[in-house]
Amino acid sequence: QVRLVESGGGLVQAGSSLRLSCAASGFPFSQFAMGWFRQAPGKDREFVAGIKWSGDSTRYADSVKGRFTISKDDAGNTVILQMNSLKPEDTAVYYCASDRQRRRYITPTLVRDFNSWGQGTQVNVSS
Repeated sequence: QVRLVESGGGLVQAGSSLRLSCAASGFPFSQFAMGWFRQAPGKDREFVAGIKWSGDSTRYADSVKGRFTISKDDAGNTVILQMNSLKPEDTAVYYCASDRQRRRYITPTLVRDFNSWGQGTQVNVSS
């Protein structure tokens, strides 16, 4: 049974940093791409960052490029989202997700590409 558990959210001021972690279990973590998404009140869930199964390719939403970094620790079955220079518009619930299939060449970015989700962790950025 796939299990994804996020942690690291909180309330911070604009310009601060947060480090989100996602602990994964129940599937061969090293063989699957992972992603981070977020959802603000009244808005659709949106892609934030994704990392290829091998860890050697990443993709980011334009809104976070240059500020957020995704990484994957296969030994610890963990995916990290380092968030720097946070802005009030980054306020949302952040979700970790695992790819629905093994993809050799592509880093997925669409919600429908992922079939397992964590419960989310709240990030609030005050101005």
